[in-house]
Amino acid sequence: MTTMTDTSNAARFREFKMPDVGEGLTEAEILKWYVQPGDTVADGQVVCEVETAKAAVELPIPFDGVVHELRFPEGTTVDVGQVIIAVDVAPGSGDAPSAPAAAPVAEPAPAAEPEPEAPKGRQPVLVGYGVSESSTKRRARKTAPAIQAELNGHGAAPVAAPAAPPVATPPVAAPVGVAPQGRPLAKPPVRKLAKDLGIDLASVVPTGKDGVITREDVHAAATPVATPVPAQVQAPAPAAEAPAETVAAADARETRIPVKGVRKAIAQAMVGSAFTAPHVTEFVTVDVTRTMKLVAELKEDKDMAGVRVNPLLLIAKALLVAIKRNPGINAAWDEPNQEIVQKHYVNLGIAAATPRGLIVPNIKDAHGMTLPQLAAALGELVSTARDGKTSPAAMAGGTVTITNVGVFGVDTGTPILNPGESAILAVGAIKLQPWVHKGKVKPRQVTTLALSFDHRLVDGELGSKVLADVAAILENPKRLITWA
Repeated sequence: MTTMTDTSNAARFREFKMPDVGEGLTEAEILKWYVQPGDTVADGQVVCEVETAKAAVELPIPFDGVVHELRFPEGTTVDVGQVIIAVDVAPGSGDAPSAPAAAPVAEPAPAAEPEPEAPKGRQPVLVGYGVSESSTKRRARKTAPAIQAELNGHGAAPVAAPAAPPVATPPVAAPVGVAPQGRPLAKPPVRKLAKDLGIDLASVVPTGKDGVITREDVHAAATPVATPVPAQVQAPAPAAEAPAETVAAADARETRIPVKGVRKAIAQAMVGSAFTAPHVTEFVTVDVTRTMKLVAELKEDKDMAGVRVNPLLLIAKALLVAIKRNPGINAAWDEPNQEIVQKHYVNLGIAAATPRGLIVPNIKDAHGMTLPQLAAALGELVSTARDGKTSPAAMAGGTVTITNVGVFGVDTGTPILNPGESAILAVGAIKLQPWVHKGKVKPRQVTTLALSFDHRLVDGELGSKVLADVAAILENPKRLITWA
């Protein structure tokens, strides 16, 4: 009879595992939960946002039900394949088994049995577990004395009663504000604040909902004056050491920042690229005055209404035309097969600096776009990147990249290839400089271009032709018509 009940309860709950939201990614950090235990969810509803080594991604759940348990708190890095949320797909069905379980009429307490039977050894974290009807019971067991009192009460009951406490007790054994693994509950910005101030989160008394440490809690821990914390939860040693840690943090000569997420991926990719592909970088300085005039004219063109027109748009178009004239630059090196893979399409990457780090989303099949289409695609790409919503798919499959270092006032640089690509064009700042034009020195809009390419598949002649073509088009944008 017990086995049948366990199977029935197990069938009620479905687990959603951390998916591989990129290409072969092994882990992701939970940035934010959009649901809590007891919330009703529908198939396709976004339940959380995670950050991978490539981007921030929202995860939709693939079934309906009521949230039963959140397995990890925000800020936790979870391996792909681990269960992150459990959902009761048959809410209300637990009421039926509860009646047989409470066979003795004099004992209404066993109505809580569905709660311990459902998790079956799971370790709930963050805000506890269980559907909404069990929330009041969760609050009653938040402290160790309350747990002990409950156990003592069950100990005086008949032999059948202890079946519930052993399963229900482990999930709430951790103190308030601490995950079962012993890690204090706090959001990433709060963790960073604590690290900057030199505060050990384990010594901070949480005041946020469900025991989550807030920014105010960290500042309170960093304040030398004793804060009004109840005596029973105040840790004497850490409280006394807090002022000393604060002084040390203020005088610290260095700060250590964990390398993870996008920053970790960037580091690995750049090292792999720099030490795998033999880089060659060439430079050219060019008068782009006519291009800047064309940009101003296009902004007033009714065919370009509703899209953003800027120098990067014409630079991107110039590179696409140069690739069309010199298709050998648009290739990749296949090391295992010792082959050069010639690409007959251009997925144009645009390096974008975001709060999460440098990412390189690309415009699919940019070679076939008109100027208005390219402008719209660039605008969407930049907007999505700044909002941190770029998907891993948008960053995969690039062939050639543009990086605009000029927006930072930099003249130029020696860019490192995006892994798997053959070339990257760096665009410097456009400045008014003295320039010889038609035999006279005049103030002209001038910029410097730098093209890095993989010398295994692109020789100096080919690379030079591509860079020269881009420069020629930007010097005289009419060539966009004659060369396209």
